[in-house]
Amino acid sequence: MTRIAIFQSRTGVDPVANAEALVEAIGQAARGGAEMLFTPEMSGLLDRDSERARRNVTSADLDRVLAACCKAAKRDAVWVHLGSLAVTAEDGKFANRGFVIDSAGEIRASYDKIHLFDVDLPTGESWRESNVYRGGSEAVVVDGTPVGRLGLTICYDLRFPALFQSLTDAGAQLVSVPAAFTVPTGRAHWEILLRARAIEAGVFVVAAAQCGRHEDGRETYGHSLIVDPWGMILLDMSEQVGVAFGEIDLGKVDEVRGRIPAIRHRRKVREPVLR
Repeated sequence: MTRIAIFQSRTGVDPVANAEALVEAIGQAARGGAEMLFTPEMSGLLDRDSERARRNVTSADLDRVLAACCKAAKRDAVWVHLGSLAVTAEDGKFANRGFVIDSAGEIRASYDKIHLFDVDLPTGESWRESNVYRGGSEAVVVDGTPVGRLGLTICYDLRFPALFQSLTDAGAQLVSVPAAFTVPTGRAHWEILLRARAIEAGVFVVAAAQCGRHEDGRETYGHSLIVDPWGMILLDMSEQVGVAFGEIDLGKVDEVRGRIPAIRHRRKVREPVLR
């Protein structure tokens, strides 16, 4: 059994304050016996005012939040999946980038969110992630973590099962889904999509989420979850900001895949014929 921790946060517009909260969460995870901490999407800055945000976004090598988390991970000898940060990309846009930091404080891997959320909601909210961010192009699986082979996704990626299939084709045993889901879509789809992805892929899913009303005015759904490969919910953090713990038994992956061998039964399907 591997003990993990989730930080459910209410990230604001000040990276310094957000870094302090993350460092404290890393310490709590270590004191609670966790081998790895998972944090939400946009853990370092959550600000829909693009001009104000731009003043606080830097390249990854200069990012103060990332540096603070690497230092804390080394201090407390705990792995961290920093769900994502906004960092500057080569083309002048931002990248929504997650980082896996090992217990020596070294960055083992990073992943840029592939699917960008552009939508007009019935509530009147409008989101155009592609106006500010550029999407990634590579799926990433990290080997040798405390939770085995770790597949990386971010938020809206959850709605694209082909990505999860590619991660399990590469041997992922657990897939992380850091997120900042809106309240309406969270209520309707969050739990059912996470359970579906876990069942389809035969993996654990760890989904660290943003929660509550944020400084920039948005409201996020919370309900960070741990789901096992059978689709059972092992942890639901509801709407509480803070650190919570769960246990991962990687033997469950082989057990469930033995009972439902869907991965072995996958077949390439030709383009459908329109008749």
